[in-house]
Amino acid sequence: MVVGRTTAHRDARLDAKLGTRALLFGATEFADATAAGALFAALEARATGERELIGPVSLLPNQTGGVVTSGWAERGFVDSPWNPAHVPGVYEAAGFRRWHEADTWVADVRPVDAPTAAEWAAVGVRPEHGSRRAMGRLVPELLDLLNASFAALPYYTPITPAEMRAATDGLAWLLDERLLLLARDEDGAAVAFVLAVPDITRFLQATGGRLGPVEQLRLLATRGRYREDAVLVIQGTRPDRQGEGILTLLSRELHAGLHAGGYRRLRMTSVGRDNPASARQSERFGGRPLHGLTFYRRPVPQERA
Repeated sequence: MVVGRTTAHRDARLDAKLGTRALLFGATEFADATAAGALFAALEARATGERELIGPVSLLPNQTGGVVTSGWAERGFVDSPWNPAHVPGVYEAAGFRRWHEADTWVADVRPVDAPTAAEWAAVGVRPEHGSRRAMGRLVPELLDLLNASFAALPYYTPITPAEMRAATDGLAWLLDERLLLLARDEDGAAVAFVLAVPDITRFLQATGGRLGPVEQLRLLATRGRYREDAVLVIQGTRPDRQGEGILTLLSRELHAGLHAGGYRRLRMTSVGRDNPASARQSERFGGRPLHGLTFYRRPVPQERA
């Protein structure tokens, strides 16, 4: 009987960002502390010069992963982690310390007035809704904007074009075009964006987590049923345009679209507790923390390193 699993890998980009040599682990599950201890020992045995273990990540902290540390009464949702309540205690009893604590958030969708043309003009931008047909053009543009928006965060490593293609594979058939928004300046350059998607958690629960070709066709045929909740996957503003209220206007446009589309709740993926600006953005629309999240770090004994 399988009682635990994990994966191990390395990434020079994160090492350079953190000034360390880390063995990263992900896709980690265990039945109890004994199984967890065996996994952690196996990870340390793989260390070849690494100074610490960091995880669980898939594949990097700025992609997805982490451990839920509170809010277990609330269900999980797509693009967020989930685990039983005993898991944080197992990590901490094994000598791991918390790193980059964060929260998922949720907000009830309420009627919101979309920004007026005068409000957009006042900050020198115009709004644009994404479209399925334009995804091939938009994805590279979003990648550049995403990397610029988050470069200053302590855990963020630039996403490569190949990673972006993998992360957005299949996005076009899931996309509700009301929920991908960009702001463009007078030269047509994108300076801010918001991306939310319908929450298909109930569909994935019904298929046992499978999303192969057959399930994708089923979802395409029934996606109109999954309009109760949406998930805010990512949002950002180019650093030189931050603080101008552009993201607030995009968020108003998003919430107006959610209400028009019949959505009832907007769930938000990881918002770092060291990122109060994103938390305030959520609070403006009635958001509240849902689940606590953290990654874990533990030194590798020098005789193993």
